[in-house]
Amino acid sequence: MKSLIETDAHFICEINAPSFKLLNPQQIELIRSSKTQVIFHKGENLTKQGTFSSYILFIINGIVKKHVEETNDRYINISIHTENEMIGLSSLFQQKKFAYSTIALKETQAYLIEASSLQVIIKENAAFAYEIIQQYCKENAHIFKVLQQQSFKQMYARLASTLLYLNQFSKYNIFSLLTRKEIAAFAGLSTESTIKLLKEFEQERILSLNEKNIELVNLDKLNKYSQM
Repeated sequence: MKSLIETDAHFICEINAPSFKLLNPQQIELIRSSKTQVIFHKGENLTKQGTFSSYILFIINGIVKKHVEETNDRYINISIHTENEMIGLSSLFQQKKFAYSTIALKETQAYLIEASSLQVIIKENAAFAYEIIQQYCKENAHIFKVLQQQSFKQMYARLASTLLYLNQFSKYNIFSLLTRKEIAAFAGLSTESTIKLLKEFEQERILSLNEKNIELVNLDKLNKYSQM
């Protein structure tokens, strides 16, 4: 992680996200005075599960992976996040520790915004609070979907659902950024089972494998598998 100052080439002066355009001049100044701009290199943690959370991250550009960790190097991948999204909302008003870890899949630029400043603005600005609630509800809905998928679906359906979800981020070449183990952790499968199923999907001409990259070529059939 590298902190940026105004003289750095990568420094971005203003937050141009739609939600921050809802702030009045005093609230904008509060954000400016309580944020730090940083760059996370590929593989670096933006947040670490269980650590104290005095700030919320706002992604300027880049792409990150959110996961929940267990002992013995076990983890479940939950979601992907990109520009104009906030990381750490679950710790804003309740627990003061991060409930999950997030890792940069490629170089990612972000603001670290003091949680106390966001709390003040949320209490004052209903329109901004509405935007924050929308993102938080979207995240919760996705978590319930992941829980349902991993609890009740068959292996083929789990992997198909995972591939369809990840394909939403195809403009980032998402599959080339993830190992087979990481894809398996999105589906709640072993790495071995994931590799085997990917080869079966390729034989059925549902997808094409080229080293790390995966190209989905038959979305209709993959959708059918996801409903199994």
